[in-house]
Amino acid sequence: VVRTASRPLAAGDISTFQSFVFLGGQLSLALCVLLCLNYYSIILGAASLSLVITYPLMKRITYWPQLVLGLTFNWGALLGWSAIRGSCEWGVCLPLYFAGVMWTLVYDTIYAHQDKRDDVIIGVKSTALHFKEDTKQWLSGFSLAMLLGLCTAGMNCNQTFPYYSAVAAVGAHLAHQIYTLDIDKPEDCWKKFASNRTVGVLLFVGIVLGNL
Repeated sequence: VVRTASRPLAAGDISTFQSFVFLGGQLSLALCVLLCLNYYSIILGAASLSLVITYPLMKRITYWPQLVLGLTFNWGALLGWSAIRGSCEWGVCLPLYFAGVMWTLVYDTIYAHQDKRDDVIIGVKSTALHFKEDTKQWLSGFSLAMLLGLCTAGMNCNQTFPYYSAVAAVGAHLAHQIYTLDIDKPEDCWKKFASNRTVGVLLFVGIVLGNL
């Protein structure tokens, strides 16, 4: 698409072979990191490979590739915990994982609205094309589910006031983001997508201060 035409592989700055060499290097380094963890985490990390491999194909199969991305991208909510504790405390990890999946559905649906015209021409699918003018209602539902997941995870690991304050701030940020979103303006979609880094910062600070 026009927006991504200048990326190295699409622009021909690197060859397909060179990209595979680079990918192989990244995967090798990732494997080295994984093998440094406990056995539980090694198995848990390896279990994510099926999602990693199949995600790029999903936009040709389903209107919900953003859901598969969420399941893939947020695996760290499980792996990060097990890497420290040697196992997962599911009462905390699953709500946190669920919240991450819901968050991904929010920001990646917004991201997908940038390319919806090109996607129709190319013949690939996305939640942006599926939700159409109902996008804001869906995003609001995902945001509420995300906040519920974060609160549940917090309660199950005895989080404190700073954490819940951060969750409230995240909710306010998402509400403003969705309310002011213009799904027909790619530049606004990019701006709203990028603003999700603020969500991550708020939540991170809340977790740190809550634990302190």
